[in-house]
Amino acid sequence: MDATVAEGETPLDSVRTFVGRHVGEEPVADDDDIFATGRVNSLFAVQLVMWVERTYDIAVGPEELNVGNFNSISAVADFISHKTAARSDQTS
Repeated sequence: MDATVAEGETPLDSVRTFVGRHVGEEPVADDDDIFATGRVNSLFAVQLVMWVERTYDIAVGPEELNVGNFNSISAVADFISHKTAARSDQTS
């Protein structure tokens, strides 16, 4: 994991922090559609995917690059949790 994720920090916590750093001062609810509300743009989408891959050492496949996986804080956290759980299942 990237050093930006604190020990014991959940994916939901770390996604909140990452998104919060990029949207300014207004708080973002976990289920807000950050793209539909215009709070971020397509460049941020690329940054978000790269951050997820780098921070959690997971690969985001082309079939996973859909707005449903990245349009809200909770969606991104769920995606990360699903991918890391799948990785754990493969190694056990």
